[in-house]
Amino acid sequence: MRYILLFCAIIFTSCSQGQDLVVFPKEALNDVFISQEDKQVVFSSILEAHKGETILIDLWASWCRDCIVGMPKVKALQEEFKDAVFVFLSLDKTKESWKRGIKKYSIEGEHYFVSAGWKSPFCDAIDLDWIPRYIMVDSLGKIVVYRAIEANDFRLRKALELSAISEK
Repeated sequence: MRYILLFCAIIFTSCSQGQDLVVFPKEALNDVFISQEDKQVVFSSILEAHKGETILIDLWASWCRDCIVGMPKVKALQEEFKDAVFVFLSLDKTKESWKRGIKKYSIEGEHYFVSAGWKSPFCDAIDLDWIPRYIMVDSLGKIVVYRAIEANDFRLRKALELSAISEK
């Protein structure tokens, strides 16, 4: 009987975690971020600007130790996969700390500030529960890696390699 209850608990837990997304929900696409030039930018327009390209989205914050520790791995990916677009979405508490973090850690790529933070429609729609979080969108606009928390995640690297091969 105990094993049956344990089995049911495992099944229930795995079902409640949901499935990985293949496309971004409408709520995520319609969320508005702030660019480094202090302009409001709708997330869907960021994706649209890079249609046909591989996009690696990095959700991070300058106060997040794991994010900072992982940054050299992100830079290594940028060096290796130069054709990929790196989009950084910051969950910093203020625009000032976000901009300081970009400069302090010399982070290259496109940067946006998620002004509503963890409670934003975007974070809600993607079930954000940890940062850093890496999401990869292929050149067809499909999410191919939905939930990676390490920049050297095997799935992320494989997807980038496959994308680099298919774009040649």
